[in-house]
Amino acid sequence: MGIECSGTVAAPLTEVFDWFARPGAFTRLSPPWQPLSLIRESASLADGQAVLALPGGLRWVARHDPTAYDPPHRFADEIGVDGLASMPAGVAVRWRHTHEFEAVDDTHTRVLDRVETPVPAGLLRPTFVYRYQQLADDLAAHRIAAEHGFPRSTIAVTGAGGVVGTALTAFLSTGGHTVIRLVRHAPRNPGERRWDPAAPAPDLLANVDAVIHLAGASIAGRFTERHKRDIADSRIAPTRALAELATRAGVSTFVSASAIGYYGYDRGDESLTEDSARGDGFLADVVADWEEAAETARCRVVRVRTGIVQSPAGGTLRLLRPLFTLGLGGRIGNGRQWLSWIGIDDLIDVYHRALWDDSLSGAVNAVAPEPVRNSEYTRVLAAVLHRPAILPVPGFGPALVLGGQGARELAAASQRVVPARLHAAGHRFRAPELEAALRHLLGRTADATESARVGT
Repeated sequence: MGIECSGTVAAPLTEVFDWFARPGAFTRLSPPWQPLSLIRESASLADGQAVLALPGGLRWVARHDPTAYDPPHRFADEIGVDGLASMPAGVAVRWRHTHEFEAVDDTHTRVLDRVETPVPAGLLRPTFVYRYQQLADDLAAHRIAAEHGFPRSTIAVTGAGGVVGTALTAFLSTGGHTVIRLVRHAPRNPGERRWDPAAPAPDLLANVDAVIHLAGASIAGRFTERHKRDIADSRIAPTRALAELATRAGVSTFVSASAIGYYGYDRGDESLTEDSARGDGFLADVVADWEEAAETARCRVVRVRTGIVQSPAGGTLRLLRPLFTLGLGGRIGNGRQWLSWIGIDDLIDVYHRALWDDSLSGAVNAVAPEPVRNSEYTRVLAAVLHRPAILPVPGFGPALVLGGQGARELAAASQRVVPARLHAAGHRFRAPELEAALRHLLGRTADATESARVGT
């Protein structure tokens, strides 16, 4: 038994095959709802080996078959055994995946996937629907950048190991860019450089074209004085030091993470654009100082004011998904709070655009075009997961976990933010509507494309 699926993408044959051969392809194609994580990516589609982490400390080893390697038309991988942790899957599961590519015309390629396995086709089909959409959207994003003259670049990234950083560095690598991860540990490969946030080395940014600065302590948690100090100290001074170094190194673009917390924790029904005034609260104060530190870079600076990122791999959705799956989800308080959200891949596109669109500078709201109220978010998530949402969270509930201030500025925050700068730039969102975004991220889109079929 097995499954055969196909999809057509708007890119030439060699461009598609080259995309698959670059670092990051596996990460970009891995559905975020699956309990898998990449330990080691294959170095070659011809004869390399990828290692994945499974629940319970187990491993999945995918070995590429050199006899099936025929660029740019085909490569294949099959499950293998390499150590005790990989033995249960390697012995119990039969799996061979053949990837085929054929030119439809000069600008379109058909991608065909054949998997020989006893795993039910119904469990696999959502994965391939997700993969084809990811591939098409990523290739389209890189094509737009190239049409605007964005060359292959060397880009240094802090916070590369986080949820956003992992997705972003994989996206940039598959686009042919050179990514340098700025890490705090000893470098483990040529793609890493050691970064001391308090005193970065003078040559840290040597031969770097652009910097994307994502690092900062998580804001989730009880708002104790220590936690608030960690939030501020991990952002303001390190950002200033990195921005000053970027100036000395001659970096052309400095893109810094920021947050819609700038607008305060409750602005009612006011529609907030990048020109709106700063709001009240601890997070608003931190974000203002954070952005001021980024502006010390004497080059084009883009401050990405990020909304509530949607990804089952991290953040709010990772916390809510198991609760809603069990039928235990519900609105917070009266549910009237505005929630300005963005799908993780749309956020990646915003960072990408910040690199190539020279017209962007200063603050950019990274949010979807249509913010929703908490009650609407709750209804949509429950519907996507086919579960009821009838257990509202009382107002005092978040305060028990986050404290009064944390609950006010995080769980109960109400910010109706719109992406005015992106709209003015003609930016296209992959998933402008919440339901479509959640269905893609959770594997709840249509069961199959017209071209997918099951084989025996």
